Amino acid sequence: MKDYFLNFYTSKIYQRLILGLLALLLVLFQGSFLQSYSLETEDNSPGFPVVFDHITLFNVYESNGSLSAQERATIITRRLNTIANDSNIEITDDKFDLDDRGNVIVILFDNKTLITVTADDAVAETTSRQYLAEQYLKSLKKALRAYRRERGHFYWVIGLISTGISLLILLVILKIFDFIFPYINSHIERWQGTFIPSIRIKNIELLSADKLTQIFKTLIKTVRIIVTLFILYSFVPFILGFFPQTRKISNVLFDYLIKAVTTVLSGLVGYLPNIFVVGVIIYLTYYTLRFLKFIFNEIETGNLHFTGFYSEWAQPTYQLLSWLTIMLAAVFTFPYLPGFDSPAFKGVSAFAALLFTLGSTGVVSNTVSGLVLIYTRAFQLGDRVKIGDSVGDVLEKNLLVTRIRTVKNVVITIPNSVIMNSNVINYSSLKRDLKSPLILHTTITLGYDVPWRKVHQVLIAAAQSTNYVLSRPSPFVLQTALNDFYVSYEINAYTNESTKMHDIYSHLHQNIQDQCNEADIEILSPHYSAIRDGHHNTIPAEYLPENYTAPGFRLDPVTNLFNQNNHNHNSVNDSVESHGN
Repeated sequence: MKDYFLNFYTSKIYQRLILGLLALLLVLFQGSFLQSYSLETEDNSPGFPVVFDHITLFNVYESNGSLSAQERATIITRRLNTIANDSNIEITDDKFDLDDRGNVIVILFDNKTLITVTADDAVAETTSRQYLAEQYLKSLKKALRAYRRERGHFYWVIGLISTGISLLILLVILKIFDFIFPYINSHIERWQGTFIPSIRIKNIELLSADKLTQIFKTLIKTVRIIVTLFILYSFVPFILGFFPQTRKISNVLFDYLIKAVTTVLSGLVGYLPNIFVVGVIIYLTYYTLRFLKFIFNEIETGNLHFTGFYSEWAQPTYQLLSWLTIMLAAVFTFPYLPGFDSPAFKGVSAFAALLFTLGSTGVVSNTVSGLVLIYTRAFQLGDRVKIGDSVGDVLEKNLLVTRIRTVKNVVITIPNSVIMNSNVINYSSLKRDLKSPLILHTTITLGYDVPWRKVHQVLIAAAQSTNYVLSRPSPFVLQTALNDFYVSYEINAYTNESTKMHDIYSHLHQNIQDQCNEADIEILSPHYSAIRDGHHNTIPAEYLPENYTAPGFRLDPVTNLFNQNNHNHNSVNDSVESHGN
């Protein structure tokens, strides 16, 4: 036993199991540190944006007199829209001006106030008031010029040309997809059996190379669909962004896309610590199962032995411990799954538990009965058993049902709970466990006129001439009853072939008939009646002498009967007369 554990200690399974335990300890101590990272950034800025033509030009942070920062941003936006939408107003550089009034700098357009830049605004932006005013002025000029330029006829032509070019690029990309993805699929098919082998654990094939290839091809197809939908969705707001009239819709669609991608990436990165924990649990579970399989395979083959633990218990115990290990791993994994604390997850879990509770009563009963049958060793595969009224060989036994095949080649499935409530007669267990042969017996009844020693001799000879009956120990006869009209003789014979019981009984009965006939023994009881005078002997003709003839009836004529009666009457009269004299 020490050598097997030493081999396992130096094996890769043991090393990887230890590595997984160390990783789990790392998770326990570092999990909270890893969960502190996130893609999300908080914007604590108290400013209010000045949005013009769906573009944020700058933020207003401070109030000015009775106007709040929000009111200032709204007024600036309204003034810009008024200037931009008035086609009679030309937007040229000479109409913009900066007016430094000591405590404030006013940005003018056509001698009208657009923005007032205060010292508080400069402090909020951590710059000088003059520089801030110049930056504001530069942004305003650029935005107003772009607004007018984009609404010209020439820009529509540019937008249409850009749309056409973008459509061509889209078609080229989709055409490239039509080449790349089939090319990848063809390589995956060629890699089947080489770079994509079957996944096996020793001789057990968990996933064939063909199925694994189909999984990779399905994965590539899914990636193509996702990428194609992403490009098509991005193409729509991209085209709408060429035209100012639809740019708002374009921005909204882009915002939706960016928020969706950001949410997914943020959730994925935020979930990375949980993924790591789940991976470690799966890693440990896998190598724990391999460790258990190693131990119980050694027990099953007889290389590893524990007193009181039978080899046929190895696989059922391994399956039971495997299920317990997987269930324990699931319990540890569930808290790290996304949405574990959500009401929907809890509701589905409660509903599933309710269904399992209501529908598993019979399953639990059969499972418990199956475990009891396994560990009580009531029978094993191949044993000849009698369960209730069914006699046959055990084909299969599991935690739920047992299947037996009768001598008529009929397969009967019996729930384990039914077996627990029935008597189980095992005809094979003594031969398997104690090397003791099975005793088959049958009873014959004969009249008192037949010598019992002769009957014993005949029955033992019949048993010894029967196939599959052992000569040692010798067959023996028991006289089980002395009845009113006959004696019961029970012939007992030893055999090691419990699965041939029916053939042995049939041959034994045939031999008993032959031996009795040869010994001139008539089997007339228990239910046999005949008028023996004049009847043919019941022994078959081949066992009777060649000159045997059936005796006839002995009948007297009626006249003899009357003469006999007259003779008796005369005798009586003579007696009476002599007495009278």
